[in-house]
Formats: sequence, structure tokens, C-alpha cells
Amino acid sequence: MGVYVLKAYALAALAISAAAHSQVYPSRPIRMIVAYPPGGGTDIVGRMVAQKLGETLGQSVVVENRGGASGNIGTELAARAAPDGYTVLMGNVAPNAINVSLFKDLPFDPVADFAPVSLVASTPNILVVHPSTPARTVKEVTALARAKPGTLNFASAGVGSSSHLAGELFRVLAGADIVHVPYKGAGPAMVDVLSGQVQLYFATMPAAMPHVKSGKLAPIAVTSARRSRALPDAPTIAESGVAGYEASTWYGLLAPARTPGVAVARLHQATVKILADPALREKLADQGFEPVGDSPEEFAAYIKSEIAKWGKVIRDAGIRPE
Repeated sequence: MGVYVLKAYALAALAISAAAHSQVYPSRPIRMIVAYPPGGGTDIVGRMVAQKLGETLGQSVVVENRGGASGNIGTELAARAAPDGYTVLMGNVAPNAINVSLFKDLPFDPVADFAPVSLVASTPNILVVHPSTPARTVKEVTALARAKPGTLNFASAGVGSSSHLAGELFRVLAGADIVHVPYKGAGPAMVDVLSGQVQLYFATMPAAMPHVKSGKLAPIAVTSARRSRALPDAPTIAESGVAGYEASTWYGLLAPARTPGVAVARLHQATVKILADPALREKLADQGFEPVGDSPEEFAAYIKSEIAKWGKVIRDAGIRPE
């Protein structure tokens, strides 16, 4: 009988603790890890969301950039953080879905080590070229690559990044002999594309749009199945003659595994609320983002489906794990 009483007390204590956590969370600033340097798509959407989350939650949400190793360094840091709701990750398709098929010894499990909160946004990549490159269409890029094999370089935010795999998928499906040049993040990659050191870049829309609008980069085509509302005149790569081509980048909010359910629920509630705000939606859309906002369960299922999808692309492209 005493055992049952003790169990009842323990359950009651847990319930009281959960209720207390729910009432006070968050009671201090939250750290949002972005696993890339400043300037890329993950950083841009992370900072937009962090500001609005802070306003909604009543506590600052501070972005911490921890780039390197194709997003693995910052993502591992988030996975190993205390599961108390005060560290979150602005996840990205690369470390949270692609890298598990690219790295033999990934220091985290993209499924087991995280508690998904919500898919925040998705965006197509856009193939852009430095103005000095004599190509303005997909067919011209392909023809140039075939005429001078191995001389056209394409930048990426790192091995396994969406910009890398978008380029590899193009190389395979278009039969274009282009050479991959990986960087330690989208920001450094963009610097060399803007200077003409690298000719091509399958950049995220948010990172590319300011330079496309200013004329510093020439847009060729978007990687999504449909044209982007942010750049409706740019055709898709598929409609430009590369049948079956489709690739998109997504961003989502995650917490370390075993984060209390009440904290995950509060974060989810706040995230969905801010993503429904017309002002933020317009701001995201202007940068090339498609706002989403789904349930933790839907986001978890989506991550698993993306792991399977990109694993197949990696195998089909003959990319070997590092």
C-alpha cells in the first residue's frame, strides 16, 4: 500500500512540476543556435523568427552563430545542450536531413537527438551566375559546361548543403561537367561568387535576392517545382529542359530531445502564432521564404521523409560519405 502511496505522491509532484514549468516558461532568455555563419538563409530566417518569438514569449531569443563542418558543429552543440527549453536550433535541411547520408561518423542523430517544434519555412534555391559568365539560361549554362568541361565552378555553403546537392543534382540530370567548390557557409560562398572567383551558385533565395535586385548577380532559374512568388520571371530548372529536377531548402525550429513537453508546446504555440502574422509572412515572402508552421508530429514525419529522399539523391549522384 505504501508503494502505491509513494507512486501517487511522485506522480502528483511531477504534475505540479510540469504545471509550474508551464506557468513560468520562459523565465529567462532563450538561445537560438544557427549552425552557419551570418549572411545565409538559415541566419536570415533565424533572426526574423527570433525577434518575433522574443516579442511573443516575453523573453529575448538570442541568435548564436556556430558555423562549420556543413552545419554539424552547431547542430551537435544544440543536440548536447541541456533539454530545458532554453536552447533551440534553427534547423536546416542539410544537418537535419542530408548529412546523415554524407558523414560516416555524424556526431548526432537527426531524429533521436531532437524534439521537433515546427517547420518554419521553405525556399527554392536559385541558380545565379556572376555577370562575367557568358550564360543567362539553363541551356546556355549546360552548353558552356559541355564545351569546356571542368572549367565552370559552382560554390556551395559546404559539403552536403542544399546548395551542394542542388548543384550535384543539376550535374547529373543536365549532364553538365561543373566542379563543386565548398565553403564554410553561405556567406563566404556568396563573397566569392560576387567577386567572380566562382561562376555559379545554387544559392538560397534570401541570400541571393538582394544581389539579384542590385544587378550584381544574374538569375538563371529556380530549383523548385513551381516558380517563386519572389521572382516570378525566373523559370524553374525543370521547365528549362532538365526533366525531373526539383530541390528546395527548408528551415525548422527544434529543441534538444527530452525537452519538457510544456516547453515544446509553448514554443510551438508561439511559432505558429508569429508565422500567421501577415507582416512577418510578407517580410519572409519578400526574401523568398514560403512560411509554413505545422505541428511537431508533422515536422517529425517530414524530417524522416527528407532523410529518405536525400539519401537516394546522394547515392544516385555517387557522392561518397566522408
